[in-house]
Amino acid sequence: MKDKVRKGAAGRTQAKTNDVISVTHGKDAPTIKQDDDSSFPVKIQGAGLEPFEFQVRVFWLVQDALTTLLSRDEVAPRTNLSLAFAGATLDPLVGLQNVKGLKPGAILRLVEEPFTARSARQHLSRVLELLRASGPRDALREGRSPSILETLTLAQTSETSLPNGKNLKRSSSNPKPEAANNDCTPPQYLLPGSSDRPLMALLPQSSKPQVPSYLQDLSLSSWDPPPGHRKLQGDFMYITVVTTEGQRCDITSCPKGFFVNRSTPEAFDPRPSQSSPLCHCFTDLLCHISPAFKQAFTKNRHDISQVDMMPTPYQTLCWLGPPCATRTHKNTFSRLGVDDQPANQAPDWNEELQAARDRPQTSLEERLQRERALLQVNSAFVRTVSQGAETVVEGFAEPVNGNPEDPAFLFGGLFMSQGAASTVFGGERGRRAAQRLELKGVQVYSDLQGLQGLHTLPTAIVDYRGVRLSAQGLAPGLEGTEQEEGTPPVSRGLLYGVNAGLQESPRRRRMLELLAHAAKALSLQRHIVLAPNGHRVPLFTSVDAQGLLGADERFYILDVFRTFPADANYCLEVKSQIISGEEEQKESCNGAEEKSVNDGWPLNYQKDFDVPKRFPHSLCRLRPELMQIFIQHKHTQFTQLVREKLDNNGGFEECATACDSRATDAIRAACKEVGSLSEIIFEMRFCPNVLSPGVSFPSAESESLQSHEKLLREAAAFIVTHQIPAFVESNLESNVTPMDGASLKEALHEKGINLRYLGHVVKTINQSKHKERLRHLMRIVMSEILMRSTRRVFNSFLQGVDMPCLATAVSHFLCCLLVPHFTATALGEETKKKSKRRGKGPGASESTPWSTLTAAELWNQVCQDAVETYSLSDTLGSGLNQLVERYKLQKISLLREFCLKTGVQLRLRDYLFDSHGKAPIGPDDIINIFPLVKHVQMPISDASKAFRAAQNYFEKGLLDQAHEHLKDAAYLFGRVCDDLHPEACYCHSLLAKLAFLQGKTAEARSVQLRAVVISERVLGFDHPNTIHQYALLAVYVLAGRETNLAQKCLLRARLLLLAIHGEDHPYIARLDSCLGLLLKGDQAGKYLKNALRLNASFFGPTNLHTALSQHLVSQWLCSKGDYRGAMNHEKEALAAFTALFDEDHPQARCSKEFLCTITKQAVQVERSLRQAGPNVTEQTVECLTPTNETILEQMVLITGIKKIAVIDKFQEFKQRHKELKAAVAKELMSKAANELLEVTNGQAKEPAQETGSGEEVLNSPSLAVEETTESQRVEETSVDTVAPANGHVVEEKTEVDGDEAEPSQRVVLDAEAKMEDCADVDSSATNGIKATEDVRCDPSDETKSDDVTESPKSKGTWADVVSNMTTAGQSGSNGVKSISVNGTDQV
Repeated sequence: MKDKVRKGAAGRTQAKTNDVISVTHGKDAPTIKQDDDSSFPVKIQGAGLEPFEFQVRVFWLVQDALTTLLSRDEVAPRTNLSLAFAGATLDPLVGLQNVKGLKPGAILRLVEEPFTARSARQHLSRVLELLRASGPRDALREGRSPSILETLTLAQTSETSLPNGKNLKRSSSNPKPEAANNDCTPPQYLLPGSSDRPLMALLPQSSKPQVPSYLQDLSLSSWDPPPGHRKLQGDFMYITVVTTEGQRCDITSCPKGFFVNRSTPEAFDPRPSQSSPLCHCFTDLLCHISPAFKQAFTKNRHDISQVDMMPTPYQTLCWLGPPCATRTHKNTFSRLGVDDQPANQAPDWNEELQAARDRPQTSLEERLQRERALLQVNSAFVRTVSQGAETVVEGFAEPVNGNPEDPAFLFGGLFMSQGAASTVFGGERGRRAAQRLELKGVQVYSDLQGLQGLHTLPTAIVDYRGVRLSAQGLAPGLEGTEQEEGTPPVSRGLLYGVNAGLQESPRRRRMLELLAHAAKALSLQRHIVLAPNGHRVPLFTSVDAQGLLGADERFYILDVFRTFPADANYCLEVKSQIISGEEEQKESCNGAEEKSVNDGWPLNYQKDFDVPKRFPHSLCRLRPELMQIFIQHKHTQFTQLVREKLDNNGGFEECATACDSRATDAIRAACKEVGSLSEIIFEMRFCPNVLSPGVSFPSAESESLQSHEKLLREAAAFIVTHQIPAFVESNLESNVTPMDGASLKEALHEKGINLRYLGHVVKTINQSKHKERLRHLMRIVMSEILMRSTRRVFNSFLQGVDMPCLATAVSHFLCCLLVPHFTATALGEETKKKSKRRGKGPGASESTPWSTLTAAELWNQVCQDAVETYSLSDTLGSGLNQLVERYKLQKISLLREFCLKTGVQLRLRDYLFDSHGKAPIGPDDIINIFPLVKHVQMPISDASKAFRAAQNYFEKGLLDQAHEHLKDAAYLFGRVCDDLHPEACYCHSLLAKLAFLQGKTAEARSVQLRAVVISERVLGFDHPNTIHQYALLAVYVLAGRETNLAQKCLLRARLLLLAIHGEDHPYIARLDSCLGLLLKGDQAGKYLKNALRLNASFFGPTNLHTALSQHLVSQWLCSKGDYRGAMNHEKEALAAFTALFDEDHPQARCSKEFLCTITKQAVQVERSLRQAGPNVTEQTVECLTPTNETILEQMVLITGIKKIAVIDKFQEFKQRHKELKAAVAKELMSKAANELLEVTNGQAKEPAQETGSGEEVLNSPSLAVEETTESQRVEETSVDTVAPANGHVVEEKTEVDGDEAEPSQRVVLDAEAKMEDCADVDSSATNGIKATEDVRCDPSDETKSDDVTESPKSKGTWADVVSNMTTAGQSGSNGVKSISVNGTDQV
């Protein structure tokens, strides 16, 4: 980082947490170095506070210091304060370095300033924030994902009370507390083979005490507002308080603060009460009135900064609610009225967002403040969008326009609308696709780095009760352009677009300059289209986009939903329109251009894959990830073509020294063949308007259109022929594969695959020869297809339901979906009975349309949608039960997916779907329906850069540098988002792993605890990443001898995975292997045998996972004294290790030694039994039991923290390479001797050049030096191996995202890639002779990295240099190398 990060107590201090989630306190906690030159301590006094020390930064303004002070626990909830120094009040806009006499140790006083009517209401609003602070039991009621970790660590509370890891030392030296609570037997439903899936176990009740009720009531008084004569005396408002003791008080708000008046419900008396003080802070007065309030407020206000209590920036939906929603409802003191905003005071979201974006970014501190401001504005905007959706859909807002087909609403400064359902784009589905693509377009334009001046409006889309609304901040008034006065008003401010007309002004030129830079970054090509009036209009964007100049003098781009190019696989009837002349119009595929229609498709592609095909809407666009991956793919083709053409023309050296056009011709030919826009450099761009309906092009663009259409067909075919097979193949060798719909969606999007290709994924799996090994992936794909089609049917279903019948209708729909034999009669009668008992009259009438829906009708609608969307015919079967039986789906998993996709929240209880007499889900089980908001993600650039740098250092084995960058990244994440961000979770997870590898187990435990809590709160309590974080936590706590807690973490992870997927998943084998190591007796054997069965089923008998499972089963059998069975399993393990590596590999030697030990032990046991004779009834058999260190090391291997090293193959490669060099040198020496003999005989030759190359090889030490350098480089990239007690040689293994993959295997892959580079260089130096045996990666690696592709061996050429320069060292998040193409850096 350019700016060194330094941490002080100023700024936003890290959350103070207890030992369970603390990473900012303690000796081993990560901290950022402080610098005395940038910060210094001062002492804060005044405002009724105890003096305390405060760290300030010299570059702060006074208002920055005051803002930070007001957020501290010691000061909150005080507001309306100012800072004074040496008796003088400081100007808020003055810098601290300009305050004369301010130095370390100086005393600053907080001065209470008089209130105004507005600031008094703001103060009360701040007080309500603290009083409404949610406790751990309130998360379910509010629909937020809770943190469950605290319920697991309760048993260790007595052992975790000491900071700095001292508790771990005590537990290791005194194992009595552990032994006292050693009963951690897995429940029956968590044993292998159990089919029970209890939901009650997913959310155990929190052990933390419920947040107390501070007050019984807090509201505006019946005497409010003050009469005129009291307003003249300074009364702002009157407030009524009812304390928990039952005392009722009326309080007056005035400029000096708050006091208790003498009013009663019967009489108005505004005079101050005799016993009431005048308090500037409202909570100080409440503490004086109510001792119970004082006790509760003092105790609980310090907990609101904990990471498990702080509100997340965006709500993470919890699909399960409290068991009894009625009892959990709380008084939110909304009658106080401070939440009500007048219509004329609605926030200007656009101005707030643009003001935050325009903040300075010159220093690190300024960037942190800017990013935090952006996150806060966007978070508040999203909350308002959610509230607006509820208001609009529930009918509490009136439309502001007169269009019943597309009503528009104004709420809280938002413009909300559904958008018109255009038949051009495909009706209702096209409208929803346009809203989604608009948000995606706004995201990519907002993410452009280094492009200041081009703005987008704050945008979000929200789905609520089957309705999708798009929400935007109100656009500023349009500024008139520098045109003639006769210009129509409608075009005033419109600088860019097909309807902008002919303009020429400095502002338009600036707009075009901004759009040109944006198009370059987005790989979009400038092109020309025809406007409706026939004018030729140059565009850098889609034809719908408009560039506006607002009244705030900012440039805005709107309507960007067609920013990305079209997907040619779904453009069956769309063809580019070319207009020649002024009237004649013809299609580009007519006449002589018919041949170009199929240009770009691979041979037999259309026949084999049945594309292009029709889609329900016409807005199928390519993903930006796919665009970059495809550009990288074309760049690889380009370098290979240049290499081949140069080799065919004599090689690189000859072409370079000949000074002719062969090198230039090779580049030109390669550019033409790959479709580059330039003839001399590789440049790949897309036209967003090609294959788009309603767009016309001039005839001069026909040739360019053909090339762009060909490029789009190649990109579309690339998805089906390359990306989908690569995605399926990546799931064969890894046990960290998708577990649910969310992780499947993320994995597909990383490959650039849209979800409309799920049908192609199904076909690819069915055609694979490893179909059985991919059954878990097929299960998730089929579940996702089913639930997405069901969601679309459900959205239409809800449109005909009245508000009072929502709960009944939703439960009816779920019963029809999940219980094919369900009939509506039982539910209707039960509902009527309940309604009559409650005095609500008859229940839902069967005459309503939704109540007549049957299970068969619903299934037919779902199947029809699946056929139209995913081209599935008979795959879903005749009913849900058949689908469940065929793919081993779980109905509880389907129910979870449905709730997460629709916002439905269910009551927490166990649901039975096999009961024929009673509806499994009733109206009382539907607790709520929450809005689902999709929004723009705000960047956290400096923290992300530090995190990526740490990942790179970690992959290279530079652990100290990685640790420093991870500490910086963790601090920066805390400064911007309070660590409540998915990337912050991954950062803490990697930091914990690094600390563990460095031997800092206490720090690893503390940091990983925080990572688990962040994952539960930000991603979800049952998210796949949360499962993975629990598994890692089990290892770290086991290192501290907390065996019980480790077992609980593993059982928790297994419970979650069973609920979201089931037992038939590769990751279950990982968890069961760890559980088998920790448990004792027969239960351990059950888990280990189940892990072996799953690994053998998913990976085959010769895979590394299976071999490790065989070894663990053998080890368990030895602990039971069954040496015969142990020998059989260890033989299988040895055979697998030998097949994977070789006989001399340390892992194979370890297995062989262990097998010998078992054999010797078996012989001794047999001999002792024979010597004892037949009369002995009992014989004690000596058992081999692994040590605690061995168990820990094996768990480290299983969880992927470390992996088995295969670096020994490099030594074999070096030996073969030396032999090859010796043979080449001998041949060159012989050749030189022959040439010398010919010269001696008088033959006229010039062997100097030839012998010179041989002498270079023989005499120059460059080869040896190069070999040594390469060896050292490989040794640096590989992490030191560690040998556990069992002799397993392991290597540290990196985890980048902590969830989907284990990219640490790139350590070995990169090392082997460097071996190949070394071979190329050396073979070039030895006259082109190359090694015949490749050094390949171990086929048992958990993930097949797409980053390292094996290139054919050839001489060192210019193309090699280009390829290495463009792809070396920078790895993108989607498995794509960072490339420098199109004149800009792409990721």
